[in-house]
Amino acid sequence: MNILQINSSARSVGSESTRLADAIVAKLKAATPDAQVTRRDLAAEPHPAIDEATLGALFTPADKRSAEQAARVALDDALIAQAQAADVIVIGAPMYNFGVTTQLKSWFDAIARAGVTFTYTANGPQGLLKNKKVYVTLARGGMHKNGASDTQVPYLKTFLGFLGMTDVTFVYSEGLGMGPEAVAKAQAQADADINAVLV
Repeated sequence: MNILQINSSARSVGSESTRLADAIVAKLKAATPDAQVTRRDLAAEPHPAIDEATLGALFTPADKRSAEQAARVALDDALIAQAQAADVIVIGAPMYNFGVTTQLKSWFDAIARAGVTFTYTANGPQGLLKNKKVYVTLARGGMHKNGASDTQVPYLKTFLGFLGMTDVTFVYSEGLGMGPEAVAKAQAQADADINAVLV
């Protein structure tokens, strides 16, 4: 089993989404000791955002790219290869201003490539990153689950499904900005939810 862990919190320490992602990976490793784990910390190693030069590189045929363009595309290629090789993907996704972090968005932009991770067909787009289990740990300061303010989960379901990843489990830790008692309650519930989905 190949496990890919994506940490997208801007915090290097004290991140609840990362704590929960670590807990999921630990349980997966305990169940399958020979599993290989690749961790990518998008704050420690930020991936460049899409800009005009990036688009120019991506839309230039490989044999016509400059050395700089080839190097830029190679950065995305490395992330795509990791996603393709993974059997399980664990994503730590804190909520920043009702959405995912810019770090996670840049990772998504890097791994979404027509003809590689999805393709257009006569029946619409088809995802090519299939047969993967995905866990997403969601850390929020307020209470958003199943509410109109939770723009994260619909977006994540849409994006992951677009790439063919439809087996997605979400673990929530909410109310983290509402005082120590709320934090303790949120963490305990999230830990219990992990134990429930990963027996």
